[in-house]
Amino acid sequence: MTLNTLRMHQTALKYEMEVSDGSRLELKTPLSKGTRVVLFVVRESPDNFSDLMQASESTLEFWDNPIDDREWNDA
Repeated sequence: MTLNTLRMHQTALKYEMEVSDGSRLELKTPLSKGTRVVLFVVRESPDNFSDLMQASESTLEFWDNPIDDREWNDA
């Protein structure tokens, strides 16, 4: 491995898909034929935490807490 290999720019492509018959995945990429790639396959989690994401994005009132501000400002 050379120094140039370590500094190589890498762009990640994310595909969300379902496994088809025969446990196959087929996808089209913007890469040229013959381009070497490394592929990671990660099983999607059944819980997408959408309820927690919605709660975290719905209000900032949690952060408006003068007692907490005083405690952390003196830390």
